[in-house]
Amino acid sequence: MTIETKTYNIDLHHVTRVEGHGNIRINTRQGVVEEVKLSIVEANRFFESFTRGMSPQEIPWVVGRICGICCVGHQLSATKAVEAAQGIRVSPQTVLLRKMLNQSQFLQSHVLHVYFLAVPDFVGTPSVMPLIKTHPDVVKRALRLKKLANDYTAVLGGRTLHPMSHTLKGWRRLPTLDAIAQIHDRLLAAVPDLLETVAIIKTLKIPPYQRETEFVSLKHPDEYALYDGDIFSSDTQERVAVRDYLRVTNEFTVPHCTTRWSRWHRDAYAVGALARVNNNFHQLHPQAQEVAQVLGLKVPCFNPYMNTVAQVVEIVHCTYDSLAMMETVLNGGLREEDIQHTPVAGRGCGAVEVPRGILFHEYAFDESGRCCDANAIIPTSQNINNIEQDMKAFVPQMLPSMSQEALTLHMEMLLRAYDPCISCSVHMLDIQFTT
Repeated sequence: MTIETKTYNIDLHHVTRVEGHGNIRINTRQGVVEEVKLSIVEANRFFESFTRGMSPQEIPWVVGRICGICCVGHQLSATKAVEAAQGIRVSPQTVLLRKMLNQSQFLQSHVLHVYFLAVPDFVGTPSVMPLIKTHPDVVKRALRLKKLANDYTAVLGGRTLHPMSHTLKGWRRLPTLDAIAQIHDRLLAAVPDLLETVAIIKTLKIPPYQRETEFVSLKHPDEYALYDGDIFSSDTQERVAVRDYLRVTNEFTVPHCTTRWSRWHRDAYAVGALARVNNNFHQLHPQAQEVAQVLGLKVPCFNPYMNTVAQVVEIVHCTYDSLAMMETVLNGGLREEDIQHTPVAGRGCGAVEVPRGILFHEYAFDESGRCCDANAIIPTSQNINNIEQDMKAFVPQMLPSMSQEALTLHMEMLLRAYDPCISCSVHMLDIQFTT
């Protein structure tokens, strides 16, 4: 088929191996691209409305239910926002434990995405299930790493999903040093599995398509920013305080999406593992930097398909960084802290990096100490605009050499590479009634 005769009508409903429901629509006529749309079709979930009237302590546990994958990140971002509103300062011990808890979530989510959602694309299977027979050792390795990450979260948070041990000002129940020591030893013993993971990813053929974009992430002067930092743009090198996040996100709506879109200095920007690696590469653990080199990830990298590779780099970083933090805890011990708090009026913002990118929460409290206003801006809602822009740039490049089936697969792979959490992104709808 020549380029002049290529008329494709792709109407893909509910892309598989992503969290939530998204559709891709592409129409070409005689080699000319007429339409490219990424539609988010999930119903809105109203979590900001749920929090109104709640006490400060309740909010992080409730909004963690926005997502079953990045529940830790929602809890931490909301906790930081509530603490800012309440004028609460936390101890170095609490910050250290929170960083560990956050990195346990990164390991959980990245292993899930790399092995179970992304790899099947590169080996020509519709899911991980056929690999159970053809590559049982790979599947067992994936399950070992996922189980280890789950247990890491449970040790810090009290359970694997929607942890309840963590709260304002500290921990309702501290992890035991014995449990931390066991996770430390298991993480150290898992290093060979990480090396095998790197070896597998090195064999995958990553699509070569690139589009220069703006990368946005947290940035911290002293560490690879996953828990603290200012908002940073790769375009301008500008740093913005988290409290001014609305200057960055600039949300707007489009007719074909139930999620809001974002833009900053360009028409769109990207968040997530590739954005973080691009913006903070030199603060990665040396072993993670070495893995990036082995896997051909050189910064700046403008190939969104390489986001999966960036996730592998972060798996290695979080493993070694977690080992170091655990050793700090084991050497220094843990002490019980006063977590009592009397609610007051105030407004505050919080942000952390979660696996899919920077996550913002903001809450306000009235004179009775009850929540009266809330906002959350999700990484996937920040990315959706950029994903569609990628699609619009790549479809004309792919069209001359690809069949409709191959083009469809590459668009699915592109969406999956961003590791979207679509249900997170459709969290609120403002309705105004006029009389």
